[in-house]
Amino acid sequence: MALYSEKVMDHFRNPRNVGIIEDADGVGEVGNAKCGDIMKIYLKIENDIIKDVKFETFGCGSAIASSSMATELIKGRSINDAMTLTNKAVAEALDGLPPVKMHCSVLAEEAIKMALKDYYDKNGIAYDCSVFPSCDDCSHCHH
Repeated sequence: MALYSEKVMDHFRNPRNVGIIEDADGVGEVGNAKCGDIMKIYLKIENDIIKDVKFETFGCGSAIASSSMATELIKGRSINDAMTLTNKAVAEALDGLPPVKMHCSVLAEEAIKMALKDYYDKNGIAYDCSVFPSCDDCSHCHH
């Protein structure tokens, strides 16, 4: 059996939504230089809908595929829908990731949540801090 699914390979070879949104409404960056995966997500939001989303990822093929798939899953959706995106949903949409690469899907989920937090902060929208990841207690890179 191949280590990576066809979907992972497709999103790695042909990633969707790569780039920068210069006037982004929300930007989230997560990662750890020690493990080598860094993701940055840019959101353009209108009337609580994610009109555009772009990403820049420095990392392995699974990190790139996870970023690509995660952006596809939230594009055109409401910010509330995007907040409920889980790393499990990203991994399932990719037809699975090897266990040692599951942290890549976690980073994709967290980058989106950090971009949404940035959007809330910039717009003075109240939120529950507990629903956002904190890099202070980040565990993915401490294997």
